[in-house]
Amino acid sequence: MESLQNAFDTAGGVVWGPFVLIPLLLGTGLYLTVRLGGIQFRTLGRAMRHGLIDNSDTDGKGDISNYQALTTALAATVGVGNIVGVATAISVGGPGALFWIWVTGLVGMASKYTEAFLGVRFRTTDAKGEISGGPQYYLKRGISGPLGKILGVSFAAFAVIASFGIGNMTQANAVASNMEGTFGIDPMLTGVIIFIFVGAVLLGGIQAIGRITAAFVPMMIILYVTAGIVVLILQAGQIPAALALIFTDAFTGTAATGGFVGAGIMLAIQFGVARGIFSNESGMGSAAIAAAAAKTSHPVRQGLVSMTQTFIDTLIVVTITGLVIVTAGVWDTGRETAGVMTANAFSTALPGEWGGTIVSLSIIFFAFSTLIGWSYYGERSLESLVGRIGTIPYRMLFTITALIGATVELDLVWSFSDLANGLMALPNLVGLLILSGLVARETKAYLKFDPKLRATPEEVAAFLRAQGSDWK
Repeated sequence: MESLQNAFDTAGGVVWGPFVLIPLLLGTGLYLTVRLGGIQFRTLGRAMRHGLIDNSDTDGKGDISNYQALTTALAATVGVGNIVGVATAISVGGPGALFWIWVTGLVGMASKYTEAFLGVRFRTTDAKGEISGGPQYYLKRGISGPLGKILGVSFAAFAVIASFGIGNMTQANAVASNMEGTFGIDPMLTGVIIFIFVGAVLLGGIQAIGRITAAFVPMMIILYVTAGIVVLILQAGQIPAALALIFTDAFTGTAATGGFVGAGIMLAIQFGVARGIFSNESGMGSAAIAAAAAKTSHPVRQGLVSMTQTFIDTLIVVTITGLVIVTAGVWDTGRETAGVMTANAFSTALPGEWGGTIVSLSIIFFAFSTLIGWSYYGERSLESLVGRIGTIPYRMLFTITALIGATVELDLVWSFSDLANGLMALPNLVGLLILSGLVARETKAYLKFDPKLRATPEEVAAFLRAQGSDWK
């Protein structure tokens, strides 16, 4: 087992290292930002309004509303990475790692827009009449020849594997650990509760997932962000120095201090980008699976809504975590404290046990929501490989795996999950680059027609007919 873990760690270090995934992620995001004319900066306000307030797309073809698609994607991405992952990045790469998480999020918004656009653009209907889409479809349908098929199958296979690791066992373990540490509940009991609740949700399919995340996700994010803002208000005097430290260390590295062993620029970049993508999943292609199920009158509309998920995840939730850690002065206590670093940071400002309790509850909520979101990603990926016949066995295995994950040690699973996540992103990023021309052309045409995202479904349908598009 030790040899196997070393092998996974070595392979993961190569995939997530400075010569493979990190430059590909940043390069793809930057290229798409330029190719799409800085779409994340030009349209963010309209996209937020359309996703959170407007209801103009409720009559479009799809299984869930575009708001439910957004919350399903948020459910899968706002997880342990937003709390423990950020702490890990800072504890190893120094405060400068937070700057590179921000960079990853900003350019990643263009990647998230592109993959969500393509998820809707090339979606299809399965044997049960439900909408299916995501990289496993747009890579095969959008890229002609064997290359598209190879990329699509590779993505689907790695997504199924990742769904049991980073999307299941690690999340269930995080829930169980925090339930035991905060409330003294036995991990086996927590595992049984997770088994029952996850199983009940999965029986209802994407409609049930969409309804639950639409109600559950905003509540959990508001709870955590509000607590974080309270902490930052109480420590407002430390914010200017913290921001100066973050920006300075991003380009100079961080000297050894306290339990922190020191880090160069490359370590800050590596951990900032790796934990940034772990948090918001931009470029991985997973959120495109949820986007494809949305009721929308045009792919551009859902692409813009999905893009806001990265903004909420990284530029809001992750920023709260990072600033609280740095302003509290606990970032230099060493990597071995990363698991409790955020809780310790909240506890420095909040009275009694409130800080640790809020963080523990947030981890529980975030991890459980990630379980729900990833169950859908894995199921749809498996369906693209074997058809609807794999749906019920997958749901059964997923719930059983969650029970196991709550009760066992997961060092090997974490290493394997990091590797699977990286391998899952590679075919998707290649596909985004190949299909970027199509995305740029159709995005430009639609935003020229409907710059304020106010067109009615009938007007959009007329636009599509005028374009000679057979998309529905």
